[in-house]
Amino acid sequence: QILKNIAVFTGTLYNRNYINLPRKKTVMKLVFAIVYNDDSHSVSSALTQGGYQATKLASTGGFLMAGNTTFMICSEDGKVDDVIQIISKHSHKRKQFVPNSASYGMSNYTSFPVEVSVGGATIFVTNIERFEKV
Repeated sequence: QILKNIAVFTGTLYNRNYINLPRKKTVMKLVFAIVYNDDSHSVSSALTQGGYQATKLASTGGFLMAGNTTFMICSEDGKVDDVIQIISKHSHKRKQFVPNSASYGMSNYTSFPVEVSVGGATIFVTNIERFEKV
């Protein structure tokens, strides 16, 4: 307590580790967001503007086996809802026509396209036991 008061009084900065003051425990979360490729740039830009850093991974999956981008964002627990809101705002569902899978392999018949919903985002939030940026 005395060292803390001296540091405040003199206006100098002190390192909590150096003077062995207790650290404030921050609960961290890891947000995985699987985003349709068409929305990837928009989501990435919005996260950066919001002050969040994200790691982007190319991924494939879903019914159409289409390209996606998986974002990994580490955030404080209290800011997770803000991260999800940014992703939701910039990930849009859309309709797309794809060939009917029942007609594959039947060259004599005409394939009728089927309308499916694509896009949006799938979001997972997990606890982080330890987070260090070195």
